[in-house]
Amino acid sequence: MNEPERTEWQIRCAFNGFCKRTLKNESINAHRDIRKRQEHEINFSDLTPKEENQLYTCEDFFAGDKEEQTFFAGGKVLSAKLIADAIHSLPEEKRRAVLLYYFFDMSDAEIAELYQIPRSTVQYRRTSSFELLKRYLEEHAYDYPSW
Repeated sequence: MNEPERTEWQIRCAFNGFCKRTLKNESINAHRDIRKRQEHEINFSDLTPKEENQLYTCEDFFAGDKEEQTFFAGGKVLSAKLIADAIHSLPEEKRRAVLLYYFFDMSDAEIAELYQIPRSTVQYRRTSSFELLKRYLEEHAYDYPSW
């Protein structure tokens, strides 16, 4: 029970040994984990075409359904492509505001915080886009075949 007093040097040496053992063991664990992971990993270049095709899927919600590819608004028939082209025709800042607000359900305040601009600027960009979209749709509504 009566342990002799350890000098500061001995304490430092003991702590140093403890740290070295800990680092060595962690290094061994890390190398073992990497080796285990590599045993289960396969490079994309080593995959067969059949295996590659199993890695993704293609959504074709509207491929066979002609009814869903058109929208009726204001007495006009609008195709999904026409609407997409109309949105794409907007200037970049206005397009971002419209997409984030309507498709990602972000508020004007959240969009403003994301781009570090005033909330009123986001609101202006979003609402002024309506006139541009309307003008584009009116000009190009008959350019697209009604599916």
